[in-house]
Parts: sequence; structure tokens; C-alpha cells
Amino acid sequence: MTDDHRSGCPINLSLEVFGDKWSLLIIRDMIFGGKRHFRELLRSQEGISSNILADRLKTLVEMGMLTKRDDPSHKQKAIYSLTEMTIALVPIMAHLGAWGRRYLPVSEELSIRAQLMEEGGPELWERFMDELRVEHLGAPPAVADRPTVRQTLQVAYEQVMERKAKERELA
Repeated sequence: MTDDHRSGCPINLSLEVFGDKWSLLIIRDMIFGGKRHFRELLRSQEGISSNILADRLKTLVEMGMLTKRDDPSHKQKAIYSLTEMTIALVPIMAHLGAWGRRYLPVSEELSIRAQLMEEGGPELWERFMDELRVEHLGAPPAVADRPTVRQTLQVAYEQVMERKAKERELA
């Protein structure tokens, strides 16, 4: 153990890597929202400032949680990708979402994805991690004739939003 860490406790060391809210929200947006560019991440619902986003992205890259490469379609853009160590957080993110749904005042539309992740359990999480490996690490795609996990989560979100809009119209 070096003096750079408060202790060698695995929970402490994990929190030192992704323990501030912005880092977890960036990771959330990349995993569940498919966001890969700075401007996409800047449009987070929570309103991260550009200087904090730049700092957190730099830190996540330095820690090996993300990689950064030039975007071949635009000289001034970079593409951020998840690494295996970040993809492995999918079950933790699913558990955090389940915990939040159970104990905190969540909105239906923003918790539907967490509900589906909880209900899908480890089988869904593994499928999602495999899809993320294809998207971010260049792993060979599995042959699938069904929507991706992210597409399924997005459709559920859109359905809740449509239902709520209709309910507002009728009220």
C-alpha cells in the first residue's frame, strides 16, 4: 500500500476510484445512455458543469476506467469508451438502482430502467455487459435477433413517458 490511499480496505479503495457523484453519473450515462462524447455527457439531467466534467473524465481515464481516442469523424471531438473494469460495474449499478427504488423518492420514469435491471437479474446484467464489450472494447458480437438491453430499457422509459403524458392530458 502506498501513501496515496487512506487505507488498503477494498471499499475505501473503490470509493477513491468512483466515489464522487459526478464520476458515477458519467459512468451511468455511458453505460445506460450510450453517451460517448463530451457534449453528450454535458447534457446530463443533473447539470454537470463543463470544468467538472473535463476534470472527472481526465481522472477516469487516468484511473483506467475509461479510454479516450480521437473521433475520426470530427477532428475536435474525442470518443470515450468504457474499460472492462467499468463494464464490471453493471451489477453494482443494478443494485444501486434497486436500492434507490426501494428506499428513496424516485420518479417512475427515471426508475423504470432500474426496475427492469433488478427484475432481469444476473442473466440480463451479463447480456448487457457482453453488449457493452462489443460497443466499447470491440469484442465480437453475439448473434442476436432481439433488441439490445439498452434498447429494451429505452423503450420501457418511453412507454412510461407516453403514459404519463396521456394521463396529464386527461386530467
